[in-house]
Amino acid sequence: MSQVVADPRVEPAGSPVPPAPAQAPVRPVRVGALAAGSIAAVVVLAAVHLTQGTSDVGALELLGLRADEETWRILAASRLPRLLAGLLVGIALGAAGATLQSLARNPLAAPDTIAVNAGAHLAVVAAAVFGLSLPVLLSGGLAFLGGLAAAAFVLMLSTGGASGPSRLILAGTATTFALNAFTVLLMLLFQNETVGFYAWGNGTLVQGDLRAVAQMAPVVALGVAGCLILGHRLDILALGDDTATVLGLHVRRTRLIGTVLAVLLATAAVAVAGPIGFVGLCAPVIVRLAGRVVPGLHRHRLLVPFSALAGVVVVIGSDILLRAFMGGQAGVDVPTGVVTSMFGAAVLVWLARRHRDPAATRSASTTAIARARSPLFFRSVLAVSAVSVVAAAVLGMLAGDTWLLTGDVVNWLGGRAGPAVTYVLDQRYPRVAAALLAGAALAVAGTAVQAVCRNPLAEPGILGVTAGAGVGAITVLTVFPMVGVLAMSVTAGSAALLTFALVYGLAWRGGLSSDRLILIGVGVFTAGTAVITFIIIATDPWNTGKALTWLSGSTYGRTAAQVSPVLIALLVFIPVLAGQTRKLDLLAIDDDTPRVLGVRLERTRLFTLTAAALLTSAAVSAVGIIGFVGLVAPHVARALAGGRHARVLPVAALLGALLVSLADTLGRTVIAPAQIPAGLVVAMIGTPYFIWLLWRSRVRTIGG
Repeated sequence: MSQVVADPRVEPAGSPVPPAPAQAPVRPVRVGALAAGSIAAVVVLAAVHLTQGTSDVGALELLGLRADEETWRILAASRLPRLLAGLLVGIALGAAGATLQSLARNPLAAPDTIAVNAGAHLAVVAAAVFGLSLPVLLSGGLAFLGGLAAAAFVLMLSTGGASGPSRLILAGTATTFALNAFTVLLMLLFQNETVGFYAWGNGTLVQGDLRAVAQMAPVVALGVAGCLILGHRLDILALGDDTATVLGLHVRRTRLIGTVLAVLLATAAVAVAGPIGFVGLCAPVIVRLAGRVVPGLHRHRLLVPFSALAGVVVVIGSDILLRAFMGGQAGVDVPTGVVTSMFGAAVLVWLARRHRDPAATRSASTTAIARARSPLFFRSVLAVSAVSVVAAAVLGMLAGDTWLLTGDVVNWLGGRAGPAVTYVLDQRYPRVAAALLAGAALAVAGTAVQAVCRNPLAEPGILGVTAGAGVGAITVLTVFPMVGVLAMSVTAGSAALLTFALVYGLAWRGGLSSDRLILIGVGVFTAGTAVITFIIIATDPWNTGKALTWLSGSTYGRTAAQVSPVLIALLVFIPVLAGQTRKLDLLAIDDDTPRVLGVRLERTRLFTLTAAALLTSAAVSAVGIIGFVGLVAPHVARALAGGRHARVLPVAALLGALLVSLADTLGRTVIAPAQIPAGLVVAMIGTPYFIWLLWRSRVRTIGG
C-alpha cells in the first residue's frame, strides 16, 4: 500500500502548533490587553445579538427607553436563552478544540474531525427513535458515550492523531460518513419520531427556555476547569512523548483524561444546540495566530480560556451574520452550524495550504499493493464481473416493493405485458440504469483520481467534486423547479468543474501535493455540503425528505432523460481515459519517471482530473451524492486485476456498477415499501472497507 501517513515524530510543515510552546515567555501586559479586548468584543457581540430577532423589539426597547411587559417576555423567553446557549456552546467547543489539538499535536484535531459530533448526534437520534424522551442531563450523558466511542475509534485509527493531518482527516471523515449514514437512515425511516432533528443536526441556537443552558452550564464549567488543571501537563506533553516521559509525565493517562474532558465539553455543546461544526477547529487556530503578537499564549492555562473566548466570538458572530443578512426568521429556519461550517471549511483549507507532504508520501505509488495477474486470470475476472453486473441488473428489475418474474420482464420487453407490470417496470428500469451507470462513472473517476494523487484512499467525494456538482444541481432545482434534464446536467457539470479548478488551484504550491489535495478537498466538500443544507433549509425548511434524499444519494423517481447524461459521459470519457492508461501507470509511480519518458506531467494530471470531475458531476446530477464508490471499486479492481490501468479501468467500472446497483436494489427491497437511499447502503458497505485500509496502513506504519 502506498505510504499515506507522516512520521509521527515529525511536526507537519507549516503547522501553527509550535514544537515547544511552554518555552515562550508570558508578557502579562499584552495578555491583559488581549483579554480585555476579547471580553469587550464578546460584550459588544452579545449586545448586538440581543437586538436581533423575529419581533420588532430593538435596541431602544432593550435599553429600557420604551420597554414594556412584552419586551421583557421576548427577552426572557427567546433572545436571552439563545444568547446564553451561544456563549455556552462557544466556550465548550473552543476549550475542547484546544485540548484535542494539543493532545494529538495536530492542528486539525477538533470535535468535528475526530467524529465526536457525529457519534453524539447518532446517539441522541437513536434515543428519539426508540421513544426515549430524556431530560437534558441524561441526553447529554448519552451523547457523551456516543462521542467518546467515536473519538476513541478515530484516534486509534490515526495513531492518536500524531501520524499527520491527512490521516486524521481521512479517519475522521470515514467514521463521520458512516455515523451520519446511520443517523440519516434513522431519520428517514422514523420521520415522525425525529421531526426537527435535521435542522438540529446542523447546530441551531434556537431555545425554548433556559433549562438546557442551566443544566449543562455546570458540566461545561467542570470540563473547562479540568482542562485548566491539566494545562501544565499539556505543556510538558507538547515537548514530545519521550521528553515528557523523561520528565515524569504519565503520557497515556494524560491523553486519556484530556480526551474525556474534551469529549465531555463537545457533547455538552451538542446537548444544548446540536452539532455546531468547526468551532473547535477555528477557535484554537485564531488564538495560536494571536500568539505571534502576544507571546505565551501557547501555555495551556492561557490557550484554553482564550480559545473559549474565541469560540464565543465565532458562534455569536456567525449567528449575528446569519440574521443580519437573511433576516430574523432565518435565525429560526437556518441552523447556525451551517455558517460556522462554512467558516471552518475556509480555515481547514488555509491550514491545508500550509501543509507539505513528506518526501515518502509524494513518491508513493498506489500500485504497490497490486499483485501481478496473468492474462487468463484477468479475463476470468472481467467475465465474472460482467456476468455479475448483468445478474444485478436483472435482480434490480425483478426486486422491489412488487416482486416480478423473469417472464414478466421478457413480456415487457416484447410489449406484451399487462398494465400493472408495465407500470412497475416503466418506473423501475430508469432506476436500475441510473444505479449501473452512476456506479461505473464514479468508479472510473475514482481510478483516475487515485492514479493522479498516488493515494489509494483518495476518491472524487473526498476531493469535493461531488459536493460542487450537488451545489449546482440543487441550486438550479430550487430556483427553477421545472428545469429540464439538460440544463440541470450542464449546471452540475459546470459547478463540478469550477469546484475542481478551485481545489486544484489551492492545492498547487510548487507542485501538486497528494495530502494537500485531500485536505483542501475535504474542506471544500464540507463547505459544499453546508451550502446545500443552507439552500434547502432556507428555501424549503419543512421538506426534510428532499434534503436527506439528495444528500444521501437515491435513484428514486429517476427518468430515462435524467440518466442519459451519465451514459453520454461514459461513452465519451472511458475511451479517452483508456487511451491514457500508459500515462496513468507512469503517474502512479512518481513525478520523475513520467518526465523522463516524455509525459507532460501537469497537462496529463489536469486532463485526467477534468475527465474525473465531469464523470462525477454527471453521476451526481442523476443520483445525488454517493460516496465511497470511487474508493472501493478501484481498490478492489487493482487487487483482482493487477496494477496496470488498462486492466483496472474496465474492472473498476463493472465493480462500481455492481456495487451501486446492488445497494439500490437492497435499499428499495429490504424494508419495502419504505426505501433506503442507495448512498446510505454504499456508505455502510464502503466505510468498513475504508477503515480496514486505514487500519492496515496503521499496522504497516507501526511495524515498518
